[in-house]
Amino acid sequence: MAFDGTWKVDRSENYDKFMEKMGINLVKRKLAAHDNLKLVITQEGNRFTVKESSNFRSIDVVFELGIAFTYSLADGTELSGTWSLEGNKLVGRFKRMDNGKELNTVREITGDELIQTYMYEGVEAKRIFRKE
Repeated sequence: MAFDGTWKVDRSENYDKFMEKMGINLVKRKLAAHDNLKLVITQEGNRFTVKESSNFRSIDVVFELGIAFTYSLADGTELSGTWSLEGNKLVGRFKRMDNGKELNTVREITGDELIQTYMYEGVEAKRIFRKE
């Protein structure tokens, strides 16, 4: 699948505003802006493994399309939800476990980039990754 591979964050758009809306404090937002996030994505059928590594943590996230699971963001925010494949996009629909608000994510490949779009409480942000 097109998502398979190693992806390194290249740039972000509106990421600070998104993190602020999520309630992440200024110090953590400044650190996260330079986290050097790398994703290693593998797919076997409907099962995905995403190895996330950054300056702050390394974690393996394993999920199956359409099956609910829980996940903790780097700041400790816990989410519950699902990923689905809609056309050529991976679409994540999550709810924060602390306040029940929705956090939606779309991953799509455009050229040699993986664009990850976040939507939370009316704020949209993007993180753009390049394939290594």
